[in-house]
Amino acid sequence: MRFLFNCLIITLLTTLPLYSFAAEAEKNVNDSVSKEIKKQLEPLVMPEGYDMSFNGLLNQWYERKNINTTFVDDKVDPYVSDSVIIDRLSKLPAIMELPFNEHIRKCIDFYTIQKRKQVSYMLAMGQYYMPIFEDQLLANKLPDELKYLPIIESALNPTAYSRAGAGGLWQLMVSTGRIYGLQINSLIDERMDPYKSSIAAAKYLKDLFRVYGDWNLVIAAYNCGPGNVNKAIRRSGGKRDYWQIYPYLPNETRNYVPIFIAANYVMNYYKQHNLNVAPVCLPMTDTIMVKEKVHLVQIADLMNLPIAELRTLNPQYRQDIVPGNFQPCAIRLPLNEASSFLQNKDKIVAYKADELFTNRLLVEPAEGVYFAKNSKASKHSVKGSKSKKKSSSSKSRSGKKSKRKKH
Repeated sequence: MRFLFNCLIITLLTTLPLYSFAAEAEKNVNDSVSKEIKKQLEPLVMPEGYDMSFNGLLNQWYERKNINTTFVDDKVDPYVSDSVIIDRLSKLPAIMELPFNEHIRKCIDFYTIQKRKQVSYMLAMGQYYMPIFEDQLLANKLPDELKYLPIIESALNPTAYSRAGAGGLWQLMVSTGRIYGLQINSLIDERMDPYKSSIAAAKYLKDLFRVYGDWNLVIAAYNCGPGNVNKAIRRSGGKRDYWQIYPYLPNETRNYVPIFIAANYVMNYYKQHNLNVAPVCLPMTDTIMVKEKVHLVQIADLMNLPIAELRTLNPQYRQDIVPGNFQPCAIRLPLNEASSFLQNKDKIVAYKADELFTNRLLVEPAEGVYFAKNSKASKHSVKGSKSKKKSSSSKSRSGKKSKRKKH
């Protein structure tokens, strides 16, 4: 009996640790699965202005008029295995590295499942903007793949602004825009000009490549700034590979390269995911240079054009004023309207000029209390003291007149 009792004790002592280990292992597995599920359910952090820019795009007159926003996307995205996506990415004619991992898969699903209608609109708008981007990238000998950056920066909205102050299709900061030759003042913001902003963005990307020599680091720096990328490189121990400095980058920038790769994939393989290009009527325009100060309202009224259309074609003019009297400025008009403008230019420039341009050229100060020529303005001299007021009153009562100069 005592022998059986000892055997039972030994059995318990040997099996309890094993049971405890198994329970702990099962708990770890469950925790790991929970974390993985949670990770998959975590919302994808898109660049700050993406959704805001896209909603603004649909509110513009041009897009409402020329894109059929009521079309129905009733097709389902067919399941595509990871191996198929890897094969497709490898076949893209790209200089830039376009690898695959779980983050990139999540971004591809974001476009092909969650944002199908947005992709259809951007495919439509891309027919207008992509040739502009391609020309500047080619002129600067940059990878053609970079033309998809504005998709994730601004959703192809030329008037997009971020809370940080970036603006336009390429979401350039004011300081960056000025460094690369863009005019930004009270009347003009050339970051909104698709042509000029593309020139500036191409030059900026070229300079970033001279610094980093790696395109993934370049577009990371384009998103969060060179300072943050340099900081991530230092924290990683000097590594200069995007995926090795990945944990040290700002949260939004960690998703930036995967989203960029996903955009390249979707814009090239949208048909394989049953995505359609939204019905669109591409704008046909004429461009003229003006050397006079002109208001878009003047053009709209006398040429019988919708003011909203002119604003959409000329998003760089912040107050609807084209300051051609300061320097020659470009105006884009609907096709075949340039000749009409030139024939009626004098009438257009004169129309409601006093009403629309209210800044005065000459002013005459009203007569009142003036400081002596060499006196210093101060709180005391403005309000005056009681004794001075009393003295002034007595002088007035005595009938003495002071001499005043007219300015």
